Amino acid sequence: MQKLVFFVGVAGTGKTTVAKKLAARIPAAFLDRDTVGGRFVEKFLEANGLDPNDRDSDFYKENLRDLEYDTTKDICIENLSAGQNVFMISPFTAELKNREWIEEVISAAGRTKNEVNVKVIVVTLQDMELQKKRIIGRQTERDEWKLEHWDTFKERVDFVPEINWDIPPSSIKVFDNSGALTDEKIEDLYKFLIND
Repeated sequence: MQKLVFFVGVAGTGKTTVAKKLAARIPAAFLDRDTVGGRFVEKFLEANGLDPNDRDSDFYKENLRDLEYDTTKDICIENLSAGQNVFMISPFTAELKNREWIEEVISAAGRTKNEVNVKVIVVTLQDMELQKKRIIGRQTERDEWKLEHWDTFKERVDFVPEINWDIPPSSIKVFDNSGALTDEKIEDLYKFLIND
């Protein structure tokens, strides 16, 4: 079966780092929504006199958010239809709530749920201060809004998003990424992914 794996969670939890470790063991198209749409979004925001790193403005949410996610979804569909495993990295909060979304992806790729093994790894951190340190440590401009409005950002955080997809509970794993990302932790996640 093909693998379609979603690495979800809020900023600074280490979604991309975890996904890269597993991509070294499972060949897959690696689709980080920030990479797919980031440059375009920044240009659009700048052109409208807005902070290019603010993903919280009404303008972004109303005009750009879905463009980023839908483009990443389209690339995912193309890769699935070409027979590739796919790793998807982003919060996907709205998509996870939408029961039909995953069905549309699989169907649009010309696949069935018997041909695509969907897994969700929710990457969390128990310690918000550690999360803040990691966000500071990665030194990206798009995180400046989060850091400047930390109390607001911290209050809104959903550590484990609502997942309404029609997949078995055994296909969802909540992974606390606090502490060192050891070989043992990666092995445990790897076994979770390869188990059909």
